[in-house]
Formats: sequence, structure tokens, C-alpha cells
Amino acid sequence: MPADKVDEYADGLCYTDLMAGYYIGAPDEVMQAIADYSAWFFVWDDRHDRDVIHGRPGAWRRLRFQLHAALDSPREHLHHRDPLVAGFADSMVRLYSFLTKKWNARFARHFHAVIEAYDREFRNRVNGTVPTVEEYLELRRLTFAHWIWTDLLEPSAGCELPTAVRNHFAYRRAALLSQEFAAWYNDLCSLPKEIAGDEVHNLGISLIHHEGLTLEEAVQDIRRRIEECITEFLDAEKDLNRFADTLADGTVHGKELSLAVKACLGNMRNWFSSVYWFHHESGRYTVDSWDDRSTPPYVNNEAAGES
Repeated sequence: MPADKVDEYADGLCYTDLMAGYYIGAPDEVMQAIADYSAWFFVWDDRHDRDVIHGRPGAWRRLRFQLHAALDSPREHLHHRDPLVAGFADSMVRLYSFLTKKWNARFARHFHAVIEAYDREFRNRVNGTVPTVEEYLELRRLTFAHWIWTDLLEPSAGCELPTAVRNHFAYRRAALLSQEFAAWYNDLCSLPKEIAGDEVHNLGISLIHHEGLTLEEAVQDIRRRIEECITEFLDAEKDLNRFADTLADGTVHGKELSLAVKACLGNMRNWFSSVYWFHHESGRYTVDSWDDRSTPPYVNNEAAGES
């Protein structure tokens, strides 16, 4: 954003507030790093959107490859000429400092997949391809970065969870439901903006285009899915609590692991309230007050990254 836009809009976008409501209990330096990374993610999403709208495939391609490179060697990109790449590198240096190289490699693997999913979305939008509902749901888990936000539960809890714990059915189900709720609630709140902008990536748009639903029926369907996420999470929460109890085997390590899982679960629950609050407080979704319902007033349309 230009400086005057930062003064006018940045605080009202509430990007860091969203994370503060999710990763409760995180050490200050972890919370700050996650909050800054979240703000970066939204800016990246807007750059991606502008590259599509203004027909800048070359700029997007360069950014895509630069982000892949910065993810693998962030220190080498801290002074990159594109502030978006430099900011990403800074976030990665900080996030990579909290746990082990094994966690870092997992995070990188997950985010490489997110970058490629954004590329698939770029091509779909350029070609006007509306994915089917099932295709969209699969892609959305990547573009919303379900497993990135789940990974970040661990440094917030101060504990890197063993693979057997993370892959346990109860843990993955609770984590997935918290993220599905967030992604679908985001789709619901973004639908007016994305219809106005002739978007092709939104659950509601896929339902209208491929299932023949009216706008009102699509909204009802998304709301039903959101409500089911909440109901199913309450059951998953009980299962994961019971699983966490079994980890407390009488050893110090077992007790610490059990408490860490419960901390992660507590923040999975917090995702629901934080996401709900964010979408009704952030200026990112107040489309009825914009001159152009498809374009946020704080977006800079300059050809960033073009050279």
C-alpha cells in the first residue's frame, strides 16, 4: 500500500488481530512472527489478484519462482528488490527459528504446495475455468493453507508434535474442521466481492455454475456446510481431548505432550470465534461501502514486480 493508504486502512483490516485471536498463549516473539506472516499472506493474495486482473502472467511467474526459492533459502532473499519477496524471507527466517529442522522442512513442503495451488488458481482465472465443487474443495484446502495454519499451532504451544500424534485421526479431523469452517466462512463473506469481480474461485460460484443453484440456494448450502463443521468439530474436540488424555502416561514427557495437544486443540476452537469476528470487523469485506464492489479501496494497482 502507499503510505497514505496504510494510515487510512491498515489497522482496520485487522490482519494481525485475526492471528492474535487464534494462537492464544503463544510466546510474544512467536505471536509477532505469525501475525506479520499473516499480514504478508493477505498482501500476497492481493498481489496475485492484481496480476490476474491486469494480465501480468510474467510478473506472477517470476514471483512464484522467487517465493519457492526464498522458502528454501530465506537468508539469501532478505534484501530482495521486491518487498514482497524480502518480507516473505524475513517471515521464514523468524518462523524457522522456533522448532527443529524437521518442522521447518514440513512447513516448507506444505507452503511449496500452497504456491503451486495459487498458480493453478491463476491459470483457472485467466482461462475463466470454474472448478467443480469437489475440485474446488480440494484446491481450497491448499489456497487457504489449511496445513500451514495447523503447523503453526506447534510453535505457539512450544512443542513439536510427533508424527504419530499429528497423523492421529482425532487430531487431523479436528484440525481440518477448524480450517474448513474458516475457508467456507471466508467464501460466504467474499461472495459479493468475487461475483462482482467475475471470479471463478468460491464455493458459492462452483455451486451456482456446476450444480445449477441460484445465488440464494448457494448461500444456504454454504451456511449448511459451515454449521455442520461446527457440529462435527464439537464431536471431534471430545475425541481429541480423550486422545490427549491417553498421552499422559505418567512420565514428564507424556504430561508435556498431553498439555501441548490440548493447547493446540484449544486454539483450533479459537479459530472459529476469531474467524467469525474478523470477517465482521475487517475492512476487507465491507464491499457495500466501496465505489467498486470488486476492488478494495486500499489496493495499489501498479504493476508491482514487473521490472
